[in-house]
Order: sequence, then C-alpha cells, then structure tokens
Amino acid sequence: MTSLLDVRRLTVNFFSEAGTVTPVDEVSFQLAKGETLALVGESGCGKSLTALSILQLLPRAASIGPGSTIELDGEDLVPMDEAALRAVRGGRIAMIFQDPMTSLDPVYTAGSQITEAIRAHRDVGKRQARERALQLLEEVGIPDPLSRFDQYPHELSGGMRQRVMIAIALSCEPQVLIADEPTTALDVTVQAQILEILDRLRRSHDMAVLLITHDLGIVAGRADRVAVMYAGRIVETAPTDRLFQHPAHPYTQALLASVPRLTGPLQRLSPIHGTVPNPDAWPAGCRFHPRCPYAFDRCQQQPPVRTVSDGHETACWLESPQ
Repeated sequence: MTSLLDVRRLTVNFFSEAGTVTPVDEVSFQLAKGETLALVGESGCGKSLTALSILQLLPRAASIGPGSTIELDGEDLVPMDEAALRAVRGGRIAMIFQDPMTSLDPVYTAGSQITEAIRAHRDVGKRQARERALQLLEEVGIPDPLSRFDQYPHELSGGMRQRVMIAIALSCEPQVLIADEPTTALDVTVQAQILEILDRLRRSHDMAVLLITHDLGIVAGRADRVAVMYAGRIVETAPTDRLFQHPAHPYTQALLASVPRLTGPLQRLSPIHGTVPNPDAWPAGCRFHPRCPYAFDRCQQQPPVRTVSDGHETACWLESPQ
C-alpha cells in the first residue's frame, strides 16, 4: 500500500538555558489514503506534539531535528517556508484540536469561521463560501444549519462545537485529517456520534485519518492500524485486530489490561504503576523499563525494532531472538 503521509525519524528538540530536551525522539509511521491510524498512549507521551510537528505548529523554543522527514504525497514538508506551509495547513492537511471552546474564536460566529477557512484556500466568493459552509454543517450532523450558522461558540453545546471544528477541518477537502483527542470532555453518547461522523466522512472523502487518543477503548473498530507511543517513541505498531489479540510490548499489554470490559466475567483492573517520566529525565535504554514488570538488565539498552509478524513491529528485548 502506497503511503500518503510518511513520517521518518521525526525528532523535536526544545532549547532552554538548562539544555536540550527531546520530547519526540525518532518517531516513524506511515499513513495510506483512506486509512485510519490511531496513535495511542498516556498523556505526556508526545502524541499531540507529534501532530503539531507535522504541521510545524511548534513554539519558538522548539525545532524539528536534522534527519527528520515528513513527506506528504512524496513532498517533504520540513524544509518548506512559511508561505508554502500555509497552503498545506487546512488545505492538504487539516487538524481537529482537543478543545473546540479554546480553538474557536469567541467573537466570530460559527458560520463566519467556516467561510473564512474556505476562502483562505479556495478562490470563491462570499455566497459560494456560505453555501459550502451550510452544506458542511449539515454534513457533520448539525440540525437547522441556517440558524446555527449565525450562532457564536458559547451558544453551542460541546458536541455542536466539535462538529463545527470538523466542518472547518473538512472545508477544503484535505488529503489528511489529524484528529487530536476529538472526543475530550464529551459524554459517551456524543463521543460515539463524533467518531461515527469522522469514520463516515473518511469513507466519503477517501481521507487518511490520524486519530490521536489515550483511550484504546475507542480505537477498536475505528482504526485500521495502531501505533503505541511511550515517552516520545513508538514502541509498537500493528493492525488493530492483531494488536488487541496479541499485544507484544509490555506497555501495550498494560494499556489493554487497564481498559474496563463490558462483557465476560468481572475482573479487577490492572493499573500501570508510576507515571510517564519528564522529557528532561528520560530513562536510559527502554524508557518503559522502570515501570515494566518484566524488566531485566538488558533493558538498560535501547532495544531494536523487531518484526513480530506481517505489519506488526515492536521495540522490546523480550521479543528479541537474542
């Protein structure tokens, strides 16, 4: 399968008086047209920073490290200047941010923010942009689009605001959609509706979707493949069914063991002891080994990425033939 988005050895460095911190360290993954890849892991593992790096929406103190490549349809985005990147952001790659209340401008109506995105990337007039915006509001499941068009973000519910964010992201029919925790702070029913909308729009627009979440429970049935991230590195990548049935990395196993099950006998959840370390104090070797119940001496060294089966890779000494 040909990759539409190909991220290779992505490294992000933060510079300060205390030294250099690397919260994203040589991350690599591929995303094909029409595919959904879920990037999962605990908060603080570097998932959102990885997404922001793709669009180069980094703070001034941060930079993408040498040797990193982010190829979109064969074109490397890393060396692009700001003018070229503006055409990519929203036009070819769109992003849905975690909190729509802080992402939407409170002094502009929902409709005006959608039309602004359309006119920024398409040579259309106000009337055409308005018609397209109303069509998008209907497409993302907002009832009575005509009245919602003129409402401000604070007049909309959390689910409605998230739908507006999706409409803005889809306004220019991007090739890649990055959804960063798109169901944060929404109740379970609305979460399911938002995820269903994203899945339906992916199929109808044939988009590639990078779904970022810390909840493996919402990944099943929504993603084609899963990349598990811990402490700035990808520790396991596999097709979704394979990952759920045969997780290879102890961190993936621990994440799955902490997910409540609705069927089968009642079982006590197994928490992951400890917390994700700070980027300025990453452990040597396998970064999960201080929390890993299977850790042994060799874990002080960084394990190589090993192929477990077709499309299934992990970085763990337990999976090494040595």
